[in-house]
Amino acid sequence: MRQLARTVVGALITILTSSFIVFAALSASPGNAATILAGNRATPKTIKEIAHRYGLDQPFLSRYVHWLGGAIHGNFGISLQYRVSVASLLKPRIGTTFMLITLAGIIILVLGIGSAIAATRFPRLGMPVTIGSGLFIAVPTFVAALILVELFALQVSWFPVLGTSSGSITDRLWHLTLPAFALALSWAAFVAQISRASLRGEANREHVQTARGRGLTESQVFRRHVLRNGAIPIVTVFGLTIAGLVAGSVVVEQAFGIDGIGSFLVQSVAAKDTNCVMAIALILVVCFVVVTAIADMVYWLLDPRVRSGLGR
Repeated sequence: MRQLARTVVGALITILTSSFIVFAALSASPGNAATILAGNRATPKTIKEIAHRYGLDQPFLSRYVHWLGGAIHGNFGISLQYRVSVASLLKPRIGTTFMLITLAGIIILVLGIGSAIAATRFPRLGMPVTIGSGLFIAVPTFVAALILVELFALQVSWFPVLGTSSGSITDRLWHLTLPAFALALSWAAFVAQISRASLRGEANREHVQTARGRGLTESQVFRRHVLRNGAIPIVTVFGLTIAGLVAGSVVVEQAFGIDGIGSFLVQSVAAKDTNCVMAIALILVVCFVVVTAIADMVYWLLDPRVRSGLGR
């Protein structure tokens, strides 16, 4: 119970600190939102009126406290760029980004962890997995996006080049397949390397050799001893990987013209739309905190040493 309370307090401090830093960075950045809203030909009087209407002429701390009070109640204010509520702009975009990250996470599970398990069970696959993971981990996300578009969209026309679909779930997944692979490839290679090192280390331990000597089949030995114990660092790495996908989605959404929260963040920063930027930043931080907390919980369930340590 004490550990749970500590985790919750730490998460709240992280969220509050991150929101303050982002708000301060936006306030200190060059440019003026009122000037952008008014246009290049606006008079100083018009700019001043717009700044007063949206509270942009208030002191920094007053604006931050006002935003924080609204965010606590789920009110992120009005978009300075679109003049509608921020929540209405984010709702459809969150769903798109969530689908993209979920699909990328599944690809990482299949390619990353799956290839590590296969290389551990069948040593002949070890060298191809090592070479493949070493190759893909060095490919930046935007380069992977260009290669995938050239091969599978332009050359063979299996997938669309840009945008998302507003049709069925199947059609939306079809549009998000290439972006998800571009987002997942380098992370899958990274997870494959960590997973293979962990599983191979467990496979050579003394208790595993003892289990073989007791007459257990290779499948039983792998499932009960190698995979269970080797999964502990894999869970931690996979949790951090999912958190990294949230940040990496910005690049992929820009490259493929996907209207998610990543591409919307770039647009909002360019327009100095503070309310939209703050809302997206808060969502990203909360996602990171939640994923990290889930990874810690799974780690606690898998490792009895951690549970016994917390029990004291």
